[in-house]
Order: sequence, then C-alpha cells, then structure tokens
Amino acid sequence: MKPILLILVASVLLVYCSTPKKDKTELVLDTQSDLGEGAIWNHKTGELMWVNITGKILNFYNPKLKYNKEMFTGQMIGTVVPSESGKAMIALENGFYQFDPETGSKHFIIDPEKEISGNRFNDGKCDPAGRFWAGTMSLEGKKKAGALYRLDPDSTVHKMIEGVTTSNGIVWSRDHTKMYYIDTPTRKVMAWNYNNETGEISNPQTAIEVPEDMGFPDGMTIDSEGNVWIALWGGAAVGCWNPETGELLRTIDVPAKNVTSCAFGDDDLGTLYITTARQNTNEKELKKFPHAGGVFKIRPGVKGVEACFFKDEF
Repeated sequence: MKPILLILVASVLLVYCSTPKKDKTELVLDTQSDLGEGAIWNHKTGELMWVNITGKILNFYNPKLKYNKEMFTGQMIGTVVPSESGKAMIALENGFYQFDPETGSKHFIIDPEKEISGNRFNDGKCDPAGRFWAGTMSLEGKKKAGALYRLDPDSTVHKMIEGVTTSNGIVWSRDHTKMYYIDTPTRKVMAWNYNNETGEISNPQTAIEVPEDMGFPDGMTIDSEGNVWIALWGGAAVGCWNPETGELLRTIDVPAKNVTSCAFGDDDLGTLYITTARQNTNEKELKKFPHAGGVFKIRPGVKGVEACFFKDEF
C-alpha cells in the first residue's frame, strides 16, 4: 500500500475511533401516548409501571411477555408507585388513592388540596422509609400554584414545599441523606438535606442546572453509582449528571421531542426505560419523531437501584 494511502486510512481510522459513539434507543411500545409519564420498575412483579396522564391510563408492562396492560383510572393520573401490600399507590387529580391492579378498583385516601380548584397531581416516588411523595401543578399553567406533599403510611399528609410550578422528578441519595427534587421551569435540581427517620427536609441547595439548549428537566431516576438520569422535555434526550459536582456525564438521544421520565428495569436493573409524550409536538416534529408518545429502552452500561415501596398500613 502506498504511503499516501496508508496515511489516509490511518486518518480515517483516527477520526472514527475518536468520534463519540451515539447511544441508540429501541422502541418498546408504540402507544403514541399524549402524555406518557411516571416510569417505575416493580422488581417484585417484573413489570414497568407507567402512566398516560391525560389518557387517564395506568400501564403495567411485562417485558418477558411483551404485554402492556392498560387500566382506566377515571381521572388524570400523575404518578404510580408499588406498595408492600401488592397493590399500587396513585396520585390522581383529586388526591391519593390505593389501586388494585387485579380488579381496577381504587380506594380514596386523602386530598390535600380539596379547597384548591384547578390543580392536579403530577410526578412522585416513595422515599427509603416508605413514604409517598407527590406534587401538584396548575392545569391552567399558573406559576407557583402547586406544592410537594408527603403521604405517610398512617394516611397523614404533610405539605413539604410550597410555591411549586410543575412538580416533577424526585429521588433520594444512596446514603439516604439527600433528596433531589425538580420544579421543571426552574431548570434546576435542588438537593435537600433529608432525615430518613422523620421525613423532614431542610437547607435546599442547587445541585444541577440544566442548560437552556437542553430543554427542561422532567422525570428523574438514580443509578447504583449515585448519578441521576433526567428526562429532558423539549430536549429529545435523557441526560446523566453527577449531583455532587453538577457535571453532565453523558446524554442519550431519544426519538421524541418531549421526554418525560425514565427508570431502570429488567432482572438486572440494567435497562433504562424511557417514556415520552406527543403533547406540544407539531406536525413537522411528528414527521421527524413518528413514535413520539411511545416507551423506549436502552442498555446504558450502568445499573439502577430497586424502587422503594409504599409501606401501606390500611
């Protein structure tokens, strides 16, 4: 081979090897949901639980059977978490409910905003002690009209953060000393000091600031290394950040403009499941992202942690 040709081949190989490889997602469910959200993995049943908020649908997806069970909830559903009883806890438009996945029946627990009209519940999760945290937002887009609530196993409810606009992602650090929380329009992840014994939080500090060109932070999960994975509404991606340093570690492109939540699942917790929405996506964008509103997955090379269950006492 001639020297010039050798140099050319070497240059091409150098460019190829030094170019970052793009992570590619795989379409799991082409549901074309208006507002898919709330992904969480139930390691006891081997199912991905997720919601279609405006469709008022609670989903249970079994990847081994490749079957997605849809259950109508009767109200817009903001989020779902598994419970120790084998049932599920859900946050609907007008409060917290216990939901039976077998029959579809629901048992009303409490509505902390019964005196407030025009709000609905949005995202939430359980803390390491088995309390259910979920927040509210205005249906009319009013700023700071919502709040973050904590539902304890004894059915008492506590307002934890006021003046929230769009309550979204929430996770706890591996050592149970920090609670990371997102109010979407702020483009920030706030780190609160967290007391696992009492459920109290204090001293909020900015942990992560999402750049404007990446979209808005939505749902969030945490991996076994303590890094947080954030769905990016308007950003067509999931970003992974180190919450201790605020450093962006990597991004995963998702074929949907509005990415809403993510959760690690499968037997080894090594698959990242990602929900998306068709809401606020125009015709041109839908031609680019025809499967928007679907559920996607990827094996990112790291593992998640088991989701915390609600310790229901009723």
